[in-house]
Amino acid sequence: MAKMLSKKKISEVLDLLEERFPDAKAELDHKNPFELLIATILSAQCTDVRVNKVTKDLFDELKTPEDYLELSQEELGLKIKSCGFYNMKSKNILGACELLVREFNSKVPETIEELETLPGVGRKTANVVASVAFGVPAIAVDTHVFRVSNRIGLANAKNVEQTEVQLMKNIDKGRWTKAHHLLIFQGRRVCKSQRPLCEECDVKEFCNFYNKK
Repeated sequence: MAKMLSKKKISEVLDLLEERFPDAKAELDHKNPFELLIATILSAQCTDVRVNKVTKDLFDELKTPEDYLELSQEELGLKIKSCGFYNMKSKNILGACELLVREFNSKVPETIEELETLPGVGRKTANVVASVAFGVPAIAVDTHVFRVSNRIGLANAKNVEQTEVQLMKNIDKGRWTKAHHLLIFQGRRVCKSQRPLCEECDVKEFCNFYNKK
């Protein structure tokens, strides 16, 4: 069983990551909560870089849920095809837009619970939109957050749900959203999946993965 770091050491890890990545933030381009919602749905199993290329033209053309509902699923699918899983994503986006119009006066809801009622919006997406768009404290656990937090010892969990619960317990609530971004930056730039750059890592002295090597 891997060792979990103490809350004090976890805070020190986050301090070091904040020094390394002072500008850590959401990397999906968006101008409002609705654009962030669409971009986050598109980002499933897709890189933010690819999503930003697609949404650059998409957001110029489509501004509101009503604009999306003018399209068929096939028409929207063609516009987002390069993001992958475009049939399911186009279906979910249109379903979400329909519910936004019908239940939320075409506005993106601000609570995690309401966001999770939208098609295509799971816990991770709801946490991202609530925290980034509305300042709700949340930790969205994607593949990077899951990998990095369990490698270092901020969590010791078998799945993303357990990881989220443990991170929320181990990190002060006021740091939840920032911690989410810091762990993503660390995962993309240093603690990579196949070849982690351990010698370049600012938190290796704390890290279970590094200290086992």
